[in-house]
Parts: sequence; C-alpha cells; structure tokens
Amino acid sequence: MCGRFARSSKPDVIIREFGVRKALAGPEPGYNISPGQDIAIITYQGERQLVACKWGFIPAWTKDQSSGYKMINARAETIVEKPAFKEAFLKRRCLVIADGFFEWEKGNKGRIPFYIRLRSGMPFGFAGLYNSRTSSEDKDICTCTVITTVANELCAQIHDRMPAIIPKDKEGLWLDPAVRDPDVLLSLLRPYPAEEMEMYAVSPDVNSPKFASPDLLKPAGK
Repeated sequence: MCGRFARSSKPDVIIREFGVRKALAGPEPGYNISPGQDIAIITYQGERQLVACKWGFIPAWTKDQSSGYKMINARAETIVEKPAFKEAFLKRRCLVIADGFFEWEKGNKGRIPFYIRLRSGMPFGFAGLYNSRTSSEDKDICTCTVITTVANELCAQIHDRMPAIIPKDKEGLWLDPAVRDPDVLLSLLRPYPAEEMEMYAVSPDVNSPKFASPDLLKPAGK
C-alpha cells in the first residue's frame, strides 16, 4: 500500500524533468501528502500536461464521491479485471509526481516510519490512473489512484508492497493513450530496482497528516 508520500521538488523542476509542455497547476511542495489531498499528476493530451488531481479515485459510473477515499491504490496484479480501474488503465494513465514515499515498520514500541526515495534525489512518477467528471455544480473534478506492486528487496524489509515507479525511459510509453496492450502496460508495473533507492527512519511526527514540514524528510534524530 502507498498511503503517504512527499513532493519536495518545485514546479519549475517538475516541468523541466518531465518535459511538461502545459502547466495547468503550479503545485507547491508537500512533505506529508495524504489521501483526499490535491496532488500533482502528469497526463498526455497531445502534449504532457501538469494538472492538479485529488488523491482517491472515483469511477465514472459511480455517484458516490466518498468512495474515492477508499480507492487510493490499485493493485497491479488485478487492475485489468477490476471494474473500477480497467477502463482508466487502458485510456487514462498518468504519472503521480513524488520525491519519495513513507512506509511503516512494526516494532516493539509501535510503528516506525521510514522514508524511501531514489539515491539520485530526483523526482519520479508513480504509475497512476485518473478520471475526470463534472460535479452537480458543473465543476470539473479530477481524481486518481496510485498503482502498487510487490516490494523490491529494499522495501520488503518493512513491507510486502510498494508503489509502482515508472522508469524515466518508459514514461512516454506509459502516458501514451494509444498504447492499450495490457501485456505491454503490465510489464511496466514491476518493482523498481532496489539498488537505485535508499531508505531511512524519520521522525514519528509524520504519523499525523497535520505535520507537513521539510524536517519530516530528514533522518530521525537529525
């Protein structure tokens, strides 16, 4: 599961690193992003666009907007069969922009939070799905989910799953709406190479979404 992550990169860095041509949102950094919040995603509509989207997927066919808070993740292994996600998987894929994510290890004194990121320190894209709909007030609503896969050797030390990270050289393939071969798409949802990532314990303050300081990304005790 991926239930909390951070986006510390500024908008100009995101635009440059992901080749964004149209920025419809200029998201400020978020150091403890939780479900229900607006997050930054990249979609492809003839060009790469940076947009704001609420974390918590709402399928096009449901009228219950509260259901989205339960659909923050989609499992890669079942995504083709799940009615809530299968259409978006073929037609509305996105990159959820992050600099790292949090996971918790169960210890004798409670759950210990860890921060996991790329060794390069660069932002990356979670594999995501999004859906757009019009509310009863005629407002456009974008909602999305983060796809998860089995954990790599690093993350498996504390959890059996991790968010699927799209490699830089495969981002265009993932975003291309013309690509609809499930086998091709599923091949991108593999555990990210452990040797390219690092993990360390952080302050327990991250346990509460009300804390959102850059200090949350520092190793515990520093």
